[in-house]
Amino acid sequence: MTDFVGVIGEALVDVVLSDTATPRAHVGGSPLNVAVGLARLGENVFFTGRYGCDEYGTMVREHLQRNGVVSVLAPDELPTSVATARLDPTGVAHYDFDLDWSLPETSEIARLVRGVLEQGGQRRALRHLHTGSIATMLEPGASTVMELLATLEPDVTLSYDPNCRPSIVPDRATARRRAEESVALADIVHASDEDLAWLYPERSLEDVIVEWQRIEPAMVVVTRGEASLLCATAAGLSEHPVTPVEVADTVGAGDSFTAALLVALKDRGLLGAENRERLRGISAEDTTSVLAYAARAAGITSSRLGADPPTRDELG
Repeated sequence: MTDFVGVIGEALVDVVLSDTATPRAHVGGSPLNVAVGLARLGENVFFTGRYGCDEYGTMVREHLQRNGVVSVLAPDELPTSVATARLDPTGVAHYDFDLDWSLPETSEIARLVRGVLEQGGQRRALRHLHTGSIATMLEPGASTVMELLATLEPDVTLSYDPNCRPSIVPDRATARRRAEESVALADIVHASDEDLAWLYPERSLEDVIVEWQRIEPAMVVVTRGEASLLCATAAGLSEHPVTPVEVADTVGAGDSFTAALLVALKDRGLLGAENRERLRGISAEDTTSVLAYAARAAGITSSRLGADPPTRDELG
């Protein structure tokens, strides 16, 4: 039986602008980047997210195919979503969005996913599902995603990255509530320091991730750019170094971190509902090892332009 890892969330095209280079367009969207990152690390991956029949939609479809990611949804008649990323002098991206987040009903998505798992007469297992960014926050699709997560939670492990976009969901209280609802369903959470600083401006990162971990997840990780990682597990709060790199830009670096973290956990037999208790008891040694692997992936992506995650061979 061949295991699958699923991802649900937005697909879009990033149009990257800077003061020093010609504008360029490439496929993005945080969940889509995670799906591609997982596939490049050798996982069987399906992606559930909408895109259109237009030129940008063709870019999305071909990008998924080229990276071996199975698309659950066919292109629709709406325009493909676009994110305009403006790079500051340090290479950090700041985004504006023109997007639609609509999905079929939960029952239809479940039917389409079953079709992927049973393709070719095989019966393949869904081991893990990842979501994040606007998928759980922007209506009308967010309610569908939350219903799907609650339905699948007994049967798979779940991961979540809030990847907050205040320009899309500007109501901090609403975003915080939905983030906490998502955390309550998740086994693994990865957030950036920017996410948590926006969601909880009066609180320390340490306090937030410890509280989130106590809600439900086995592991809550916060990345802080070139600074060390913070991680909360049942064993407590820990800090982990990262290796500095020469940054080309930060587009997709956090998504590469998420993908590599999930692969490292899966390699250790810690994903899948039947392994949930083992994941909750993850050792300090395994925590250090999986975070180092994920940080290397993020560093490689930061060292090159665009959301270009590494392969397993590149990570070693």
